Formats: sequence, C-alpha cells, structure tokens
Amino acid sequence: MPLPKAPTKPATLLQATDDLIAKPHRNKKSTGRGSPPTEEQAPEPISARATPASASPTTMLRPPPVTVAAPMRPTAIGPAHNVLREPRRRTDPDVAKTFVLDTNVLMHDPTSLFRFEEHDVFLPMMTLEELDNHKKGMSEVARNVRQVTRSLDAMIDAISGEMGGKSKIGQGISLSVLGNKDATGRLFFQTEPMGVEPIQGIEGFESGKADNQILGVVRALQSKQKDRVVVLVSKDINIRIKAHALGLPAEDYFNDQVVDDADLLYSGAMQLPEGFWDSHGKKLESWQQAGYTFYRITGPLCAAFHVNQFVYEEGPNPLYAVVQEVQGRTAVLRTLRDFTHAKNSVWGITARNREQNFALNLLMNPDIDFVTLLGQAGTGKTLLALASGLAQILETKIYNEIIVTRATVPLGEDIGFLPGTEEEKMQPWMGALEDNLEVLNRGVDGGGDWGRSAAADLIRTRIKIKSLNFMRGRTFISKFLIIDEAQNLTPKQMKALITRAGPGTKVVCMGNIAQIDSPYLTEGSSGLTYVVDRFKGWAHGGHVTLQRGERSRLADFATETL
Repeated sequence: MPLPKAPTKPATLLQATDDLIAKPHRNKKSTGRGSPPTEEQAPEPISARATPASASPTTMLRPPPVTVAAPMRPTAIGPAHNVLREPRRRTDPDVAKTFVLDTNVLMHDPTSLFRFEEHDVFLPMMTLEELDNHKKGMSEVARNVRQVTRSLDAMIDAISGEMGGKSKIGQGISLSVLGNKDATGRLFFQTEPMGVEPIQGIEGFESGKADNQILGVVRALQSKQKDRVVVLVSKDINIRIKAHALGLPAEDYFNDQVVDDADLLYSGAMQLPEGFWDSHGKKLESWQQAGYTFYRITGPLCAAFHVNQFVYEEGPNPLYAVVQEVQGRTAVLRTLRDFTHAKNSVWGITARNREQNFALNLLMNPDIDFVTLLGQAGTGKTLLALASGLAQILETKIYNEIIVTRATVPLGEDIGFLPGTEEEKMQPWMGALEDNLEVLNRGVDGGGDWGRSAAADLIRTRIKIKSLNFMRGRTFISKFLIIDEAQNLTPKQMKALITRAGPGTKVVCMGNIAQIDSPYLTEGSSGLTYVVDRFKGWAHGGHVTLQRGERSRLADFATETL
C-alpha cells in the first residue's frame, strides 16, 4: 500500500470565538483617549483595523489627526509608562564605609570586589578559608571562586614590585591596581586575630561557626574604626538577621539587581496618553513604503520612546505601531502586520490578543535578531516561538533549523541521572515542546493519521534539543535558537548562550520571572531580567511582556487566585 502524500498545509487552532477558549483576564487600562479626528483635522483614513469582513488585513493602523486650523492648546503629557524611577539610596554616600564581604558574595559575583566605588573592602580570614574549600569542581560557583582567587593573587603581585610592597598589605591594596578605575577604595585583609569574645556571652552563640567568626570580625572592626561605618555584606539572610540582632549594620549585595522592583521592568509596549495627538500631531509627516505606513511625529513624549517599542491607542479606530527611529523629540512610527487575521496566520496560529500580535511582529521580522518574551503561564510564549520558527524554516526558508535549550533546574526533588544520549537526557525537560508540537500538528489536513504522522516526522527533523552544558565554543549559523525557562539562568550564562549566535541566527529568550526555581536568583538578578534591560532600545532586538493567559479558564483562575 503506497504512503499518502506529505501534507503541505500548516496546522490550525481553535478560533478565538469558540466556547472552549478561556475568558480573558481583564487588565486595568486607562480610559483616556485622544481627541477623535474631525473632517477639518484628519486626512481620509487609509485603513481601519482589519477584520475578516472588511478591508485588507495587512496592516493595523489609525491615521492620526492633522491639525490645519488654529492649533489647539496641547494637553500635558504625563510621565511615560515603564520609565524607571531613580533607584533608592541604601546608604549615605557621604559617609566613609568599610564593607566586610561574606564568602557567598564573592561566589555569586567574582567582580564584587570592585563594585563598592570609593569605599574600602575587608576580607576576613574565614572568607578566604571558605573560598579555598570551594575552589574545586566544574560548577559555576567553583569557577567564580577561582576567578576571585586569581584576582586577589594579581593584586598582591601588582604591589610586590614596590619597595616593601608585600609588607604593606596591612595598609591596604588599591582596588584600582588592576585597572578598575571606578573602584577608588582599598582592599584590606585580616592580618591579626579578631576573636568573637565580645559575643560569646550570648547563649547558643558558637564561636567555631564560620558565620559567627565573621560577625566577630565585624564587631571588632566596628570598635577599632570609630571614624568609619563598618557594614557586613552577605547574600545569606540568616547571617544578616544575626547581625541586626547584635546591632551590626548588614546589607544584601545589590549590585546584581537590574531593577529594584520587577513591576518597573521594561514591558516593550506603551499606551499613548490622552491628548497625545493634540501635542504630537502638529508637524505630522506620513508616507507608505513596502506595504506599511510610516508617521514622523514630534513632541515631548518621543524622548521616552525606545527603538522597537510598541505603542498603541484603543478606540473605534485603534492604532498599533512600533517605534522605528528616535532622534531627540522626534520619532518615526511604523504600522504593524495584523496577525490576528486568519489571512496572516503563522503555521496555522493567529494572535488572540494585542500582546501576542506584538510578539509575532517581532518573531516574524528577519531584521530582529534578538527577542525576549516575558509572561505568566499559558500566555503562548513557546507556541508563538515554535510556530514562527517552523514558518520561517519550512515556508520562507530564512533559517535551516530550530535549536531548543533550557536551564535544567527541577521544580521539586531531583530525579537523579538520566540514561541515553544528550537529546535523550534532555527529553524529560522538554515536555512543553512536545505539548506545543502536538497543538501545531493537530489540525493537519489530508492523509488522516498517516498525514499527521508524516508531518510530525518532518517537523522533528528540523528541531534539535541541546543541553546548556555543551554550548561553549559552539557557533550557530542560520539557526532559530529558542532558550526556554530563561528566568533560571544567571547573567553570565545568558551571555555565554547569546554569544553563540552566528550570521543569520535569531535568538528567542522566554520565561516567567515569577517562577524562578533557582535558589540563587531573584526577579531582579535573573539573567532574563538582565538581557531585557540591557537590550532595550537596540535596533535589532525587541521585547514584549505578554499579559493575558490563553491556555484555559482553569489555568487563568489558578494564576489569579493561588
């Protein structure tokens, strides 16, 4: 019996109007709207938002009003959404300080020695002892310890050429001796015994414990350096609690925090405020190019825009656009392709909400090399990335392969070693990939079960699963690289992955910073948060925070209530 022909049509999904689709989560929105255009103010509309029964769905736009009569008094424009506020100061900058570093700070950030600007750094002997105990192994902690040790050795060697250099260690080593010009303080080592006798009177306070010895050093320095504030810096919450109980200043290490509050993280989209076109449409220029409409606007809010940031205005004639260029108080906006319309479906997938449409505009743009997608569970991050990757591999042939990787951090107890090859070991971690491939293959027409099986086999030949452990030294050329669960990666790991990209490669990082499973990361120090902030405004990178879950009403309700 001959095999049926391989299917040529992509999969399809349930329509957004089906009863099985979860009720959308209602986000709070501003009710402000710009002044609607009048006959004297606005040009003839080029196109309203496309619908299946109306005009062409290629672009989504609303022509902004052009004021040709007497200019209206511009309304005040409020501060732009997502503009980060000035971080709070945790200590008085005018007071000279000595920071005593716990071992875990150096393990977490090997360059933390040089992050304290004009203040001095003190390393207790117990910190050096613990560094020595953790220097062996291939883990990231061991590598960081070895980097710290090499930095300390280089600093000591740098002063060895001076007259009596090594004998002056007790006087401190300049932290800028290795070229770190921002660090103008000095590094001190513990060169004399500093016991914990003043604290031994407390019941249960064991002087032999490493944490207690470090606390004893802080207490001794505090009594010795009357003209300076001695502060313990540690990532260990318990030792900070102990320090506060003993009346000793203690702080967390904040330099790795990208933002103080995750709610202030760049979302990639901005709703235009009320009266926007009154104050920004006076010098409006518009033109069409390559099927898109461009607008050049001038006004105070333009300075707060970022390149590849999405701007939108809801209403009877909604506007959805992306910022193409920013020069001072002038910006160029470009209308979007409407991926909510079935005609523009990507591998059978259509956008079900505004943010998914923004994401598909980034994923399907060959000029965008780096995309980050944030969102809660069920917002469609993996499905959108896979669908756009398959469409650009099997249809437009921009890329030749999808490579999927993720951090292997377990949600619960570790199940131990897994047998098999690299791909077989990674298979249990790729359940989300299998689920989304099943959705993409579910609606294949033609050939029945045989056709769906042939389509699934074709798709799997173009998807490779790789482990993070074997990424060093790799160069991916013309690949569609998906990094899933990226919230569990450190900034250093994220840098190592992104720098694997060769010519013609697109990197997509996805995750939910509210579901960090790594015990060493927070929302502010996650590698995903780090790249969202650092790639903000790059001409070939974009970010979208997906807001609304589309998985099921049960998943949406659990996300809201649990």
